[in-house]
Amino acid sequence: MAKTNKKAGPIRKIRLNVDRQRLRYITAEYIEESLDRRIPKGRLAAPELKGKPKRGIWYKVPVAEGMSGDGSEYHVYLKRGHSKNLCIFFSGGGMAWDEYTAARPVTYARIAAGLPHFYWDNLRPVTQLMNINLGITETGVRRNPFDDWNFLVITYATGDLHIGDHDFIYHTESGAEKTLHFHGFRNYEESMKIIHHWMESPAKLLIAGNSAGAFAVPALAGDIIDHYYPDCPDITLLSDSGQCVFDKWRHTVENVWRAPMDIVRPVHSENVTVDWYRHLYEKYGSRLRYLYASSIHDFLLSAYYNETVSGNFETTPEMQYLFGVQLKVMVRELKEITPDFGFFIYDWKNVLYTKGGTIHTAVREPYFYLKNKEGISMADWLADAVNGDVKNIGLHLLEDEQI
Repeated sequence: MAKTNKKAGPIRKIRLNVDRQRLRYITAEYIEESLDRRIPKGRLAAPELKGKPKRGIWYKVPVAEGMSGDGSEYHVYLKRGHSKNLCIFFSGGGMAWDEYTAARPVTYARIAAGLPHFYWDNLRPVTQLMNINLGITETGVRRNPFDDWNFLVITYATGDLHIGDHDFIYHTESGAEKTLHFHGFRNYEESMKIIHHWMESPAKLLIAGNSAGAFAVPALAGDIIDHYYPDCPDITLLSDSGQCVFDKWRHTVENVWRAPMDIVRPVHSENVTVDWYRHLYEKYGSRLRYLYASSIHDFLLSAYYNETVSGNFETTPEMQYLFGVQLKVMVRELKEITPDFGFFIYDWKNVLYTKGGTIHTAVREPYFYLKNKEGISMADWLADAVNGDVKNIGLHLLEDEQI
């Protein structure tokens, strides 16, 4: 009787999983490369701005003094509207806070293969799809209450929450030495010169951002107000999904990213977003409207939190639950800053990718228009807020989160 190899089964299973991972990697890499070739030639491509921008059209605007994380070119997106209102929108795209995370930038191939991926390090054509023409940045549609607004989308490819000013040396997975250009703050400053040239005095100003850009809103709003729009009479701030409890925030902001000291000084706790909003309110008080949005069990931010506490970039039911508990604490802390803080809490899932958790950000997604069980969309809530009617939506979703 022939002997059976008991190890053959597990080994075959491991090889099969590796082969599937490799196939997903190659497939996603091919799709991304195809999109990168097609987008610049297709009708969806944003034209490069030359001369005066026409109204209602998104333009790609190169920023000569800007730089993406890998040293490549940097650009922003601009749209002139029909109103005198302006939205400055900070894009998201992850973050890097040490050598390990710096060595693992995002590609669609890494996402598909389930490999750790922490931040976008350049602005290739495919990144246009995540910057314009979705949610609040959608154009030519009646359902978008912000369609007639002027917009500057400050793109993101530096891994530093838009606040860094440092060249960081690290080693790639293969051991090669490279530099990650944490130039987020420099990119922001150069971008603001562009929009200020076209719009010096908006009637209303909305400073908004999602994911990494959500952190940038309270970090940079004071600089925008003081140096660019000090006379604007009507200012609203919105952070969508800017929570990551982290015990090394001060070290990261000060020593890794080397942000300006005005941004470093307010950082004292494990929740940097709360620190920056507290500092803003101490300076500007009720002159500003303050808004925060989040899903209750964010699948992506819970993975970042897992990485910071265990070195495992993976969302799990436990981490999703902890995220909900932390969100409940964060809402309470923001309410302690001012009871006028407005919230939009949502619980939407996507079975294709949220892995039991809830989605990550909605303001620049199709979810922006999705009505919750109360019949209210984020678009409705935000439109009311910028017109002075700040509401709290979905706070009941946090009632089951036990602190």
